[in-house]
Amino acid sequence: MSCRQCEGIEKEFSEKYVRKELKKYRKKGVSKTTRMLLDALRKEGVKDLTLLDIGGGIGGIQHALLKDGVASAVNVDASRAYSEAAREEAERQGHGNRIEFYHGDFLAVAKDISMQDIVTLDRVICCFDEVEKLVGLSAERAGKYYGVIYPRDVWWIKGGFNSANFFLKLFKRDFQAFIHPTKLVEGIVKKIGLEQRIYYATAGIWQVAIFSR
Repeated sequence: MSCRQCEGIEKEFSEKYVRKELKKYRKKGVSKTTRMLLDALRKEGVKDLTLLDIGGGIGGIQHALLKDGVASAVNVDASRAYSEAAREEAERQGHGNRIEFYHGDFLAVAKDISMQDIVTLDRVICCFDEVEKLVGLSAERAGKYYGVIYPRDVWWIKGGFNSANFFLKLFKRDFQAFIHPTKLVEGIVKKIGLEQRIYYATAGIWQVAIFSR
């Protein structure tokens, strides 16, 4: 991920933005697509497994799976506000000692992170310009399951993203959003060895997929 994009993530997902999201999470829980991903992982079985959640935001996936029996989790986020909120919520829910936190670009810290049973990226692929590196490095660390939520690459969604990026540039914002081809993403995942797509669904602009070794 470029330095400019990292800076854009820090500014875009500010403390004010994150606090509003944390308040919503405490009231309503995780989003529909996140629930879809979680339900699919639960059906496969998560007890005593380990988790790497990249771009985990306030930690909705981590908090849910730790309650479901996941042994430990690693949180990596490029937004300091998200990292701090996830840590705060983990302490509030009583499992802060079971999560290891990294603040920074995953591409830069990946070398320090070992393989985990489950790797998740919830609405993260669309924040990275270097998709080959992101998917490759993250998939390499998935020992059993690799779950992703990212935009569908269809024309009307691409048009919406292009319009949003136009206005972000117009207002001199560093952050940009990306739609990467599904075939490209799945090709990288399968090349790494996660050849079975055991779950797939769509909801609005998003696609939810889980791959296994």
